[in-house]
Amino acid sequence: MLARLLPGAEHLQNPHPLFVHFPIAFLYGAALLYAIGWLMRRDAIAFAALWMLVLGAVSAALAAYTGWWSAAGVMLDPSVKEHVLQPHMRIMVATTAIAIVLAIWALIERPMPPASRRYIFMAGVIVMIALITKGADLGGIMVYDYNGGGGACPQPIPYVADRAPVR
Repeated sequence: MLARLLPGAEHLQNPHPLFVHFPIAFLYGAALLYAIGWLMRRDAIAFAALWMLVLGAVSAALAAYTGWWSAAGVMLDPSVKEHVLQPHMRIMVATTAIAIVLAIWALIERPMPPASRRYIFMAGVIVMIALITKGADLGGIMVYDYNGGGGACPQPIPYVADRAPVR
C-alpha cells in the first residue's frame, strides 16, 4: 500500500524522514513571523506566528518520537552513533522541549507575552532556532555523509573527525 502511495518511502529505513521537515519549516516560520509581528506591532502577524509555533511544537514532538523510536535500527557505524546521532538526539529533544514551553507560554499570553517579557520570549525563540539549525545539520551529516537514510552502501561508514568521509 505504502509503495503505491509513496514509492520513495518504501526504501526508507524508518518513518523519521517523513516527519522531520515539518517542525523545521513551522518553527523557522514562527520565528520569522514573531520577529515581523513584533517589529511592526501587528497582532495579526503574531497570531499567525503563534499557530506556526503550536504546529511546530506538535510536529517536533512527533519527529522526536519517530527519531527516538527508530534510532537503534538505523544502519550507522557505532562511532557515528556516538559522535553524530547521540548529539543530534539530545539537541532535537532540547529543541522540542523549548518549542513546547514557548508554545504553551504563547497560548497563555496570546499571541505572545507582553512587552515586559517579550525579550525573554524572543531570546527563547532564537535559542530554539539555533538548536534546530545545529540538530538539522547533524541530521544532514548522518544522511549525506554517513548514509543514515538509506541503503546506498552495503555497510556502515565509520566516523571521521573534522571531515566528511564521502564527497
